[in-house]
Amino acid sequence: MSNRNQENGIVVGVDGSPSSHRALEWALAHAAAAGLVVTAVQAWQIPMNYGTAAMILPAQEFAEEARRSLEKTVEEAAAEFPTVHVERVVREGHPAKVLLEVADGARMLVVGSRGHGGFVGAVIGSVSQYCVTHAHCPVLVFRGAA
Repeated sequence: MSNRNQENGIVVGVDGSPSSHRALEWALAHAAAAGLVVTAVQAWQIPMNYGTAAMILPAQEFAEEARRSLEKTVEEAAAEFPTVHVERVVREGHPAKVLLEVADGARMLVVGSRGHGGFVGAVIGSVSQYCVTHAHCPVLVFRGAA
């Protein structure tokens, strides 16, 4: 399911975590140097334990919050790289699967090591582990926020 703009570009997972911010900054710097397009991806899901509140707050609200979060993150990070074209993708689904779908045909996938919801003490998060194991392109994983 690759997009022409994503082919041979860099796809980066964004979830608001410090390591995903670093991943986005690295992707933008690398894209600026190499003349590549960056596709910033934020996946969203209705939490399993959300229960009946999901009927009160429709799925569209989750999608809009994800879109706002992605826009804010990209605007902040991309300000230093005005020559880099950044595609923005917000999609419902499991983050790892969404990232792999979008990264099909990409030159590289860049992710943080532990985003929101990771197990305390894990060296690499479940999403990044899945991406490293299943991606058809190189995967760069940023650990921590430092």
